[in-house]
Amino acid sequence: MITGGSFLQLSNNSIVEHLLFDSRKVYAASSSLFFALKGSRRNGHHFIPELFNKGVKNFVVSEWTDISLYPGANIIRVENTLAALQQLATYNRRLFNFPVIGITGSNGKTIVKEWLHQLLHEDYNIVRSPKSFNSQIGVPLSVWQMSKEHNLAIFEAGISQPGEMEQLNRIIQPTIGILTNIGEAHNEGFENADQKVEEKIKLFDGAGLVIYCTDDWVADKAIVWKHETCFHKKGKYPFRIFSWGKMQKSTLQVLDIEKRNSETEIIALYKKNETGITIPFTDDASVYNAITCWCVLLHFGLRDEVIAKRMKLLQPVNMRLELKKGINNCTIINDSYSADLSSLQIALNFLSQQSPGSKKTVILSDFFQT
Repeated sequence: MITGGSFLQLSNNSIVEHLLFDSRKVYAASSSLFFALKGSRRNGHHFIPELFNKGVKNFVVSEWTDISLYPGANIIRVENTLAALQQLATYNRRLFNFPVIGITGSNGKTIVKEWLHQLLHEDYNIVRSPKSFNSQIGVPLSVWQMSKEHNLAIFEAGISQPGEMEQLNRIIQPTIGILTNIGEAHNEGFENADQKVEEKIKLFDGAGLVIYCTDDWVADKAIVWKHETCFHKKGKYPFRIFSWGKMQKSTLQVLDIEKRNSETEIIALYKKNETGITIPFTDDASVYNAITCWCVLLHFGLRDEVIAKRMKLLQPVNMRLELKKGINNCTIINDSYSADLSSLQIALNFLSQQSPGSKKTVILSDFFQT
């Protein structure tokens, strides 16, 4: 059995299309499989009666369950329901051979993922992480969506402490890895920035290509060390590098960044030829994320004129530096999705660029991870 368990009760053969872990989000009960996850606050086993009454007939449990209460249900018992969920997603991933992009980093994962979808959806049928599903639970739920209808996958992977990325790597098995940046998010879970980046780039084990910024010296040092160490030990490089930055060694060498009223022009050198894009944003984070996406498009072989046209049409991502018009000539920036110091710094930088001289107000909640 894929989940590593055994049937407590097998009533019928069911086709499973949806995986559930939240009893409040039941969309297609008859074709759903519920994993009774156990957390510090809630135990999924307590919600089985409610789900059964809603029509769910397939369950994965790790505790004793009175099967007489659930006639007609299929119930599998495993040692660990989270591990079973991850094993099922890993099995599904192995069924497909199309490119899989795995994105990690302190900030920018969701924006890069959503922008890549905006930039590539005309060429590929893309499956991607919903919202910011990048955790030990979110990643398997994302990877489960892969099907024969797709030919490109884009998944986020987020960690908050050492030892978490190896499992996400086994589930995603990326063919292309992207490191957005190394900031202060989840710093409390790591000894220092070096340890954090070393853990994050474990996502790239087995990948064929890694994309990152050479100007981020912590990331550059870690990736180059991993690259060279593997070569000295095994006689071959573990992956190819597609880097970007101001350094001459970068695959895409950034020559100039010119910010105007509402757009930014970026000039770079690629394969000894000068090329450029213009994006409808002026904040540093958007520039950084757009160049990262640019690298992916160049790797996929899109023509310069196609890239330039699509970059001009980039749209903001909901709740990520989302600019809105308010009453009384106010401008509202909605950056409510993230709550860490790095994201706040990016948002404040973006705020400072809007209507110079105007009064500015910042509304904050507690930063529990700081």
